[in-house]
Amino acid sequence: MDIFDTLKQLGYGELHFGRDEATGLRAIVGLHSTRLGPAIGGSRIRMYASEAEAIDDVTRLAQAMSYKAAIAGLAHGGGKAVLLAPPELAHFDSERRAALFRSFGRFVDGLGGRYITTEDSGTSPADMDVIRSVTKHVLGASAANGGSGDPSPFTALGVRRGIEAIAHKLLGRKDLSGLHVAVQGVGHVGEPLVKELADLGAKLTVSDVDQARAERVGKTYKAEVVAPDAILTVDCDVLSPCALGGAITEELVPQLRTKVVAGAANNQLRTAEAGRLLMGRGIFYAPDYAINGGGLINVADEFAGYSLERATQKTLAIYDTIAEILERSRRDKKPPETVADKMAEERIAAG
Repeated sequence: MDIFDTLKQLGYGELHFGRDEATGLRAIVGLHSTRLGPAIGGSRIRMYASEAEAIDDVTRLAQAMSYKAAIAGLAHGGGKAVLLAPPELAHFDSERRAALFRSFGRFVDGLGGRYITTEDSGTSPADMDVIRSVTKHVLGASAANGGSGDPSPFTALGVRRGIEAIAHKLLGRKDLSGLHVAVQGVGHVGEPLVKELADLGAKLTVSDVDQARAERVGKTYKAEVVAPDAILTVDCDVLSPCALGGAITEELVPQLRTKVVAGAANNQLRTAEAGRLLMGRGIFYAPDYAINGGGLINVADEFAGYSLERATQKTLAIYDTIAEILERSRRDKKPPETVADKMAEERIAAG
């Protein structure tokens, strides 16, 4: 891949590479923008088929973090880190994993506070505790160590509020009772989202690549369980992708049987054309970074001396963000993701 061409297209920014032979660390940090403040974004660890795939992942996710922070009204730019998991990661004991994340923490510290890391896919508050032992530029450590803890419930809360806005403003419903939501992926965010929706009387269909987890969640919350390859075409009111990104493809859109796509996953649209096709079919898409910002809002509140009440109130305001995107999309006859991008870009440009 042409790295500089990719960065130009995404409006970068900086890309930093870190390597440590002793611990097996291979990490990439993308700093998309620091115009509004220090770049903030999670660190994920996973196996990548190639370095090019990892670069593509980190650069696109960091851009989304810039927009997510801006549209949430945070005084932060956007960044992201990916750690290319060593092949033997599954066999690491706790000390070897800790050594890997200490090395990563030193890499983050070397960026001088221009990037603030937190947890993401494959990492946890325990990993943030390790990073915190070598740098102050980390959020989301465990509550016992002065952090705000797991941000996943806040992400789920924000997605639920976004779905409520859509139910009220688009679907003409007074509440979520009987609203049929199909949730793809019931992990750290998907399961709390299912609970949020079940508590409000929604009808639920769920799936997960971990069948045992899907069955447990289905039993707990009285949800129908379907196979992972069936969830995206369930006949429902709201399809909620909460697994890995890229679930909504151009090929899938004609098969969808939903009125709304609104979930917690990042980068849900595989291509921009998939978004245009959704609009052409009259399916409203809640831009991922606008609806799933609760976790970021929660950890960012640590800068102000963490307040659970304040973080909760800011997350509840995602309702208003999604309502505004919906209204502007209708008024301007533009795809909601285009509207959200414009809103975020206006805030970034204003500084």
